[in-house]
Amino acid sequence: QVQLVESGGGLVQAGGSLRLSCAASGRTFSTYTMGWFRQAPGKEREFVAAVASGGYSTRYADSVKGRFTISRDDAKNTVYLQMNNLKPEDTAVYYCAADAGQRLTIPTMSAPYDYWGQGTQVTVSS
Repeated sequence: QVQLVESGGGLVQAGGSLRLSCAASGRTFSTYTMGWFRQAPGKEREFVAAVASGGYSTRYADSVKGRFTISRDDAKNTVYLQMNNLKPEDTAVYYCAADAGQRLTIPTMSAPYDYWGQGTQVTVSS
């Protein structure tokens, strides 16, 4: 079993930055694809970004490309989401997720992800 714990959320003004962290338990973190999803009130959970095992392949939602950067530190069992130029529409609960499967492409749907964190709130004021 893998436990994921997010941190780094908070309240920020539009145009500001936040860095989310997700610390994972377990010895096989480096083999997982790690992703970030978010869910705004009244909306479905949506894909934000993901990084494959090894850290060389990433994928982003169009809405965050050029503003958000995902990275991982396997020595610390941690994945990060650097969020710059934040907009009010980025307001949501952000979830970290781990995909233990071996896939040819990085999944952007929720279903392939096996483990989820509890979420951290990000609020962007205008």
